[in-house]
Amino acid sequence: MSDRPSNRRGFLGRALGLSTVIPSAVSAAAPAGPTTEVDRVDAGTVARKSLLILGGTGFIGPHLVRRAIERGYRVSIFTRGQKTVDLPAQVERLVGDRNGKLEALVGKRWDAVIDDSATNPEWVRQSAELLRDHVGRYLFTSSTGVYYPYRSRGLNEADMVHTVARDPKDGSESYGTNKAACEAIVQRVFGDRGLVVRPTYIVGPGDTTDRFTYWPVRLQRGGDVLAPGRPDDAVQFIDVRDLTAFMMMLVEGKASGIFNAVGPRPPMTVRAFLEIAKETVGRDVTYTWVDNDAAYVALGVDGIVPWILARGNDYGHTSIVTTRSIAVGLTLRPVTETLRDTLAWFSALPEARQASAKWVITAEQERTLLAAHRAGAKSGV
Repeated sequence: MSDRPSNRRGFLGRALGLSTVIPSAVSAAAPAGPTTEVDRVDAGTVARKSLLILGGTGFIGPHLVRRAIERGYRVSIFTRGQKTVDLPAQVERLVGDRNGKLEALVGKRWDAVIDDSATNPEWVRQSAELLRDHVGRYLFTSSTGVYYPYRSRGLNEADMVHTVARDPKDGSESYGTNKAACEAIVQRVFGDRGLVVRPTYIVGPGDTTDRFTYWPVRLQRGGDVLAPGRPDDAVQFIDVRDLTAFMMMLVEGKASGIFNAVGPRPPMTVRAFLEIAKETVGRDVTYTWVDNDAAYVALGVDGIVPWILARGNDYGHTSIVTTRSIAVGLTLRPVTETLRDTLAWFSALPEARQASAKWVITAEQERTLLAAHRAGAKSGV
């Protein structure tokens, strides 16, 4: 979830290619559990607690690590040791592989585990069963992709998830069914000690996918900007810092079950998002709306996050309900803050990294779409 490339289909198609079938006994969505207020714990009360992060070096991981250390935790991360990331020196770095090489975890104990790196149900089964009697709580980072195909709007934690992949060519489907299988394993092994968080698109500083980052960077250039889809299309996303704060709140509290992690609040349209983005970046921008599904599909563009083509299997993708999470303490910062901080982070990256950004739509493609739109408008097409 946390390191998706800019093209959503491209990532999902590469997410292991598994088509996992969950046994009928767990094929339905597990009960979301009681809606109880999550205890807000002062840093001093968790000073002697420990946290294991399975992962920790991608997009979400470093934010989780720093948040936990701020809360007074002793933090361990478990990775393959192949990525260099600037993390606090006191972090314990355990090296292994989710694919059966878990020796570094044997014989150790933690108060909580956040599984931040798995899309393979077998990996989750191995880690969950190994750690069952050695940790307090186990939080699995899932995805709203478990609801795919999004055939209806207003989906919430009580709705059935999709458990059987029927189209081997649909990466979104296999990704969602694998995540659903992982969720079921965590709930089976840990029961009330298990937590599942289902984020939507995760955005903000440190985002390696360059999806959301496209907008503040593009608007900074100014000029005539392509505004995709229909102005009233809904958008949904969550700032990585709000997500990780919510995860830590859950592992410190008493609630259990499943939580959608979706923003912004109140619900927002793409028109509102683009106007906020324009005001935040402060450039001379003119939007030209291009509502042409066929043109986007022809380019292989199924979304310019947070806007996506909410049609067909993605009909209800950006209308996920997050009432339960809000009730237990999920807080969402202003969109202006996310835009501003994302632009500042990206602008501070090395020039080579900025030049190689994985924009889902290039400047040339944008010009082509705008030109075709104007030509069609003149001809009355």
